[in-house]
Amino acid sequence: MDYAVVLLGLAVVHLLAVASPGPSTVLVIQTAAIVGRRGGLLAAFAMMVGALAWAAAALYGLQALFAQFEWLYVAFRIGGALFLIYLAVMIWRHAKDPLPEIAVDRTAHMTGWQGFMRALLLQLSNPKIMVFFGSIFLSVLPQNTPGWMDGAVLAIVAVNEFCWFALLALLFSGGPARAFYRRAKVWIDRVMGGVLAALGLRLILADR
Repeated sequence: MDYAVVLLGLAVVHLLAVASPGPSTVLVIQTAAIVGRRGGLLAAFAMMVGALAWAAAALYGLQALFAQFEWLYVAFRIGGALFLIYLAVMIWRHAKDPLPEIAVDRTAHMTGWQGFMRALLLQLSNPKIMVFFGSIFLSVLPQNTPGWMDGAVLAIVAVNEFCWFALLALLFSGGPARAFYRRAKVWIDRVMGGVLAALGLRLILADR
């Protein structure tokens, strides 16, 4: 079996999924525009860490646990949905706040790590990421693969996640994007908040 072809197919499918707009995209863009390049890259790193946790869980059996105990999946899903709605409310409430200037000081450092934690919690609060990983792993990866394949799969997930979100962070932390965000902050934040709230409600109402 040509494992290189299998891994390439997995990389393409995963990258397309990562690039599709969702709450992670919204959060990284907003963090980069407000906190700056460093904060955006920390958020991108958090997205990578969270995705790796779910990918490892899918590889090593958490999906089977969710299938065995449906209430556990429901608890994860409701918790993730509530966190999305909480973020939406916070973004909406602070939509009219002026955009802070980037400064290299202790406050900016703390803000960057707060962005990291917020992004990590968002990524970890969505069990559908693990279900997605479980689905593509089952459909793309053959049975009885050698042990090194697990490491290769996790490496692909890490590279795709960080590179995509780092690209978003670099784009939206730049001067032109930041200036545009400053001018349109109220409406952009309200749209972002609305998107996150809608995604949270959809997660609550989803059958599975």
